[in-house]
Amino acid sequence: MGMNGNAFLAIWHDIEEGGHAEYIEWHTREHMPERLSIPGFRTGKRLHAPSASRYVFGTVYSGETLETFRSPDYLERLNNPTPWTTAVAPSFRNFLRVACERIAEAGHGDGGSMATIRFDLSGDDGETRLRASAQALADAMLAVRGVSCVHVGVSRNEVSSVRTKETELRSEMNETVFDVVVLVEGSSSAGLRAALPEVERLAIESGILQAPVTDIYETAFSITSGDMRGAP
Repeated sequence: MGMNGNAFLAIWHDIEEGGHAEYIEWHTREHMPERLSIPGFRTGKRLHAPSASRYVFGTVYSGETLETFRSPDYLERLNNPTPWTTAVAPSFRNFLRVACERIAEAGHGDGGSMATIRFDLSGDDGETRLRASAQALADAMLAVRGVSCVHVGVSRNEVSSVRTKETELRSEMNETVFDVVVLVEGSSSAGLRAALPEVERLAIESGILQAPVTDIYETAFSITSGDMRGAP
């Protein structure tokens, strides 16, 4: 399956106590299929870290381009939430959402585990320097034992910060912003966890990325736009 397209939308959040089972049913049966039926959406992955103290859930959608994540079709869905969405959305906590332009990738396929690493850029010309070296950095990260795929994205908050009826249903949307998201996939959570110190070291020693914030997840559910062809 892989993360197809030139952009991805990354989401982190918690769900209020007692709401996890309903959230998972809604997200699996309605929400992700709805999103993957929108033109331009390619793949979707729900991430889960049951023992985490913050950001227990995550979702990553890959898109054909950045414009997928502010297209008229997508905004129409966001401004017309279903009854089930309207019921579940108020249970979201610590909601963080950002669209990213993918500037480098390395590896193939899907790992069973994923680490999301949020970085700040160093220096006024950080993005320019990152674009020049992102592929080499992704390749170096892929070479670390335990890593199967790497995706480097530059945050585009102007795309994902549009206010809609659906976002207004969530009571907490004041999370801090950041500059870069690196998605690192591995075939096992133990192998990926062991690889992360080296992955973070490579990023920091580049002199471009700083202040990493890492979350490690299992991939709990995956779906593609191909799965939705012909679906009601």
